[in-house]
Amino acid sequence: MDANIVKILVSSPIFHDISPSQLDIMLECLKPKINTFSKNSYIAVQGEPYTGLGILLSGEASIIKESASGSRVIMTVIRPGDLFGEMIAFSPRKHWPASVFAQSTCSVMFLPPEKIIGECTHVCGGYKQLIKNMLVLLSTKALMLNQRVEYLAIKGMREKISIYLLEQYKINQKHTFILPLKRNELADFLSVSRTALSRELGRMRDEGIIEFYRTSVKINNLAMLRRGAE
Repeated sequence: MDANIVKILVSSPIFHDISPSQLDIMLECLKPKINTFSKNSYIAVQGEPYTGLGILLSGEASIIKESASGSRVIMTVIRPGDLFGEMIAFSPRKHWPASVFAQSTCSVMFLPPEKIIGECTHVCGGYKQLIKNMLVLLSTKALMLNQRVEYLAIKGMREKISIYLLEQYKINQKHTFILPLKRNELADFLSVSRTALSRELGRMRDEGIIEFYRTSVKINNLAMLRRGAE
C-alpha cells in the first residue's frame, strides 16, 4: 500500500491505535477498493445500492440528505481520513441513506463491512481494536445526529447562529477560529436560507458581537453571544 495512503489511514478514527505494520496485514484481509471521483460528481447517491464503508483519502466532500421534493440539507463536510457510510454498514438495509458529493477531486477507499466483522486469516491483534473503533464511531455519530435534531427544533435565527458559534468556541478554546462549514453549507446545516443567514451575521457584526471574513470568525462580545443563545 502506498505510504501516503497508509499515513492517512492511521490518522483515521477507524484505525485508531493500530500501527502501520498491523494495518498492512489487515488490509490484505479487508481487500479494500480505491476509486477516484471528479469534482462536482456523486461518490454515493441516496437510495442506490450500498458499496461499502468509505474513507476519504484526498479531497473534500459533503454528505447530503435529499427529500422527495428535491430540497437538500448538508449533514456534514468530510475531509481526508473521515468516514462515511458507517451507520448503514451493519444494517440489513443496503441502500445509501444519504448522498455523498465531491466538492473537489476525491480519492475514496471502500471497505466491505462483512470483512470488518469477519475472521482475520492472519489472526492479527488489530481486528479487536478495529471493532472497538467502529463502536466508538457509531456512538459518536448517534450523538451528532441528536445534535442535528436539536438544531432543527430551534426556531430563532439568532439563537441557532449563537449556539453554533458557542459550540465552535468551546471546541477551539479561543475567540478566533475557522468554521468547518462554508456559508452555504452552514445555511443548509442550520436549515435556513443563505440570504437570511448572511443578513443575521451582518447584524451581529454591526452590533459588535462578532467579526468574520469568509469562514474565519472572531467573537468580540462573548456575553452578548451567550444572550443570543438563550
